[in-house]
Amino acid sequence: MKNIFRTVVFCLMYIGVSGQVSPNLKSARTPPAWLAEGIIYQIQPRAFTPEGTLPAATKQLKNVAELGATIVYLCPVFVSDDNDDQRTWSPRQKASKMNNAKNPYRMMDYYHVDPEYGNDDDLKAFVNECHHLGLRIMLDMVYLHCGSRAVFLKENPDFIKRDAEGGAVKAGWNWPALNFDNNQLREYLWQNMEYWVNEFDVDGFRLDVAFGVPLDFWETARTRLEKIRPDIGMLSEAHEDSRLEDQLQAFDAGYSFEYFTALKSVMNGNYPVSHLRNKWNEFTNMCPIGSRFIRYFDNHDISNDDWHNRREKDWGFDACNAVFVHLFTLNGIPFIYNGQEIADTARHSIFGKAPIAWERASAYAGQTRLTFLQKLCEIYKNEQALIEGELIWLENNHPESVLSNVRKVGEEQIITIVNLSNYPVHLKIDIPEYFPKNTCNVLLESGVLSG
Repeated sequence: MKNIFRTVVFCLMYIGVSGQVSPNLKSARTPPAWLAEGIIYQIQPRAFTPEGTLPAATKQLKNVAELGATIVYLCPVFVSDDNDDQRTWSPRQKASKMNNAKNPYRMMDYYHVDPEYGNDDDLKAFVNECHHLGLRIMLDMVYLHCGSRAVFLKENPDFIKRDAEGGAVKAGWNWPALNFDNNQLREYLWQNMEYWVNEFDVDGFRLDVAFGVPLDFWETARTRLEKIRPDIGMLSEAHEDSRLEDQLQAFDAGYSFEYFTALKSVMNGNYPVSHLRNKWNEFTNMCPIGSRFIRYFDNHDISNDDWHNRREKDWGFDACNAVFVHLFTLNGIPFIYNGQEIADTARHSIFGKAPIAWERASAYAGQTRLTFLQKLCEIYKNEQALIEGELIWLENNHPESVLSNVRKVGEEQIITIVNLSNYPVHLKIDIPEYFPKNTCNVLLESGVLSG
């Protein structure tokens, strides 16, 4: 039997199985259904279209909907600081050699769209088209730091942290740190979030370096935003263990930085595949019950600038397919970075225009990946066990190469077996005694599944 799922078996069963009990005492907040059950697609505007504008991106949203994604996460399109003094740039920005002062994560004006991408009405049209297509939209907000020419600094110099001499205290990336001890700054930012919900009808926010901002700021932000939109969604850019209280009140989901790091180490041959299971257990036993994390292996940071940061080039087409299946069937929220649906390998950069090689969509790899991801999205949306089912690991005789698990909700079971090595294995899976059979034997090869 040949199968594009490379080294993966899906078995849908309807039998009972006892669940695992987490030792954690606290429970995470309940996210809005559209986020908890969603599939995120990230748009990095300088990569998404050759034009790099919101009107051009709006025309392509129908392709995102046809892929099967349900949520668009849009990288910052607000006015970037245009200070061309490279002493004010981040190290990565200088290393890119793009010689472009405008870094989308170095804000100058939080209330307007940068002319590079269009204007405020173009963003409204983008949001409206998302909603017309049944997509939710999350804006990327950057509140840890700002640009040295931020528009509020003239009238509010204390909106940033100052040293004893009055100079700007720097946060990460060589940029002025916002001063959250200043209540007026807090109010300015709360009103900023409310503005995008009230005036642009956005559904939620992805919050950059959220763990660097006081948690009580985010908790108040949610309380205020829920008065406008009760189902507001908030995604924290944070490590699983950065701040364990994040998902109790403030955030609906976080990043899985540590799991991605483990995945990268496994795929690069530095650890056995069992390392992933160990990491999953570590954070499941640490985080509040029901914590949610996005599951990804590419995004604007990972692909940024260095051509060899593209996992498609490093790991190969088949391996990326296997990783996609693993992440779509692991508990969490699946995440697709723009271009992954056509197995894009072009250089990307947030520091200048470096677009996706969309011509790849007509090649065999691009067509195959698109069909593959469309099928995965369809399976994910139609199988409740993949959205809310608990995850139970199954023992197998090749833990250095193969992950095997069950997702369970009620009597519905979905078994996933993924061979993340580059060689075939004869696999024996230990099935619990309450399953119909005690063992499952399959041959998992590199590239195809035989059985």
